[in-house]
Parts: sequence; structure tokens; C-alpha cells
Amino acid sequence: MSGLIAPVARLIDEFSRLPGVGRKTAQRLAYHVLRAPGDEARSLAAALVAVKEEVDYCSVCCNITDRGVDPCAICADPRRDPGRICVVEEPLDVLAIERTAEFRGRYHVLHGAISPLDGIGPDRIRAAELVARVTSGDVSEVILATNPNLEGEATAMYLADLLAPHVANVTRIARGLPVGGDLEYADDVTLIRSLQGRRQVERS
Repeated sequence: MSGLIAPVARLIDEFSRLPGVGRKTAQRLAYHVLRAPGDEARSLAAALVAVKEEVDYCSVCCNITDRGVDPCAICADPRRDPGRICVVEEPLDVLAIERTAEFRGRYHVLHGAISPLDGIGPDRIRAAELVARVTSGDVSEVILATNPNLEGEATAMYLADLLAPHVANVTRIARGLPVGGDLEYADDVTLIRSLQGRRQVERS
């Protein structure tokens, strides 16, 4: 980038790779770091490294967990119902549902949603791991809590067809959530109503 010294240009480039961060926002973040005290910048750098070196994925539900802690705290909790699995797109969605204290089963995190326009097919999400869980355990209900947008609906329908031969009860969270919205931004009351009003998935 013309007029910028290499370290600043590199930092702007790295920030602009983050989802939802445009070039101008990346520039503001880079100059904030530049003006910040050295300790603050080092803390940010250490936190970024720690996320990659100290965080792992649960071998059961695919949610994030501390490295060396497997299964995660939710999967290891004997008070949780192993027969009910709530399927979400991202780890942040688990936090959103947990805030409601309404669901006492376990989770499965897909780490994405089917989106052909973005080149994300069924092989790019943790669908195979979900089927393996359902076929190997005594699962009575799978709740599809993918986001209520086109990608989330497509993912829910794909999973419903995939799971139908293996589990008797495949439900979808109710439309208490706004279409096009994300679970992580939903308020607790809306999430509670969505969980309470879940319905059987209609298959063609």
C-alpha cells in the first residue's frame, strides 16, 4: 500500500481478512494498535496466539474446549440429557442458548452452514460427525437450531433427510427468531420461545 511502512500495511492487510472488517475499519484498528501502549499490543498478540495454541475441539460435539479437556464440560456433565442433541452452526450459538437455561441436553456444532454460492457444501460442515453420534447412541431427539436464513434452512432440510432414518424425532426451532438473524444476537426470551415452540421437520 503506497505511503505506508511495511509493518502497518501488513497489519491492515491482516485485519481486513477478518469477517465483517472492511479496509477502512482495518486501517482504524491498525492505527489504534499503533497508538496503544506496548503492553496492550503485546496482550492482544498473546491472546491471538493463545486462541490457536490453547483451544481445541471437543471430540464429541465439535464445540471449542480447552486443549487437553476432552470431552468438553457440557458433554462431560452427567446432568445433561445425552438423548437430546441441539444442532447449531457456531460455538457462539451454544453460548446464546445456554444463556436461556432452557435446554438441558447436549450440542453439536457444525462450524458453518451449507452455502453453494460460497462454495460450502455438506462436506464442509460437521454433518458426518452428527450422523455418527446419532447412529452410535440412544438419541431420542435432534433439535435443528441453525439460523433462520436461506443457508440455515437449507442446512436444516439437508440434516433432516440425513437423520430421518436414524432418529425418531427431528425438530426445528420455532420462528421466534427473525428471518435473516443470527442466534448470537437474539435476546433470551426469543430464544426460550424458539426452543419451546420447536416443531417436527416437514420433509418432502
